[in-house]
Amino acid sequence: MSKLPVLILGARSDMARAVAHKFAALGHPIQLAARNAESMQADRMDMELRYRVPISLHEFDVLDTAHHGDFVAALPDLPGIAVCAVGIMGEQAVNEKDRAAASLVMRSNYEGPASILAELANRFDASGRGTLVGISSVAGERGRATNYVYGSAKAGFTAFLSGLRNRLAKRGVHVVTVLPGFVATRMTEGMDLPARLTAQPEEVAEAIAKAVERGRDVVYVRPIWRLVMLIIRSIPERIFKKLKL
Repeated sequence: MSKLPVLILGARSDMARAVAHKFAALGHPIQLAARNAESMQADRMDMELRYRVPISLHEFDVLDTAHHGDFVAALPDLPGIAVCAVGIMGEQAVNEKDRAAASLVMRSNYEGPASILAELANRFDASGRGTLVGISSVAGERGRATNYVYGSAKAGFTAFLSGLRNRLAKRGVHVVTVLPGFVATRMTEGMDLPARLTAQPEEVAEAIAKAVERGRDVVYVRPIWRLVMLIIRSIPERIFKKLKL
């Protein structure tokens, strides 16, 4: 029995590439969607040779929300699984003072991803099947001075995924929220990250594949983050506002 295509949105990131390799290894055709998609020809050829599955490239701009419907309609096949790995962190110090920079972070992490997943959700709803996976962040679980612009956008995305899951739970559509914590990628290169709390992109991909297979709803890639965030959420506000986190 042939497996349904997996659409990877924001396919250029390290996490997205790892997810693409994981599902291709499981026998799924892969649709790689990103800006300047043609520049990913080497990735396409590599995966086709390794896994002997069809790999296609699709031009996609998460900020071009007016054309998200056209993007989905132009796909050669409606995917059975869609993974949204889109997002940028930006720098908090810049985001605090530069409204355009802050807007870009908010739109890239919430508005754009929510828009494309909403479009796919309606198609999946109509077909009565499918899985939507959104890579959000533990940063969205409580606003902190060091990254509250990014965190607020991820908080919105997490809430969106939760509501979408609630809406589609009885419609045959599964919605997964992925909370990776720190991940060793090009985006975090140079940061002093604690090893116990830092996952590799391949761990994220493995966690996503298992969540899809087992029907899990909310996934902390490293389980320790569940405890860490429980503690952070539990700190009283009068104490929390005095801390530097």
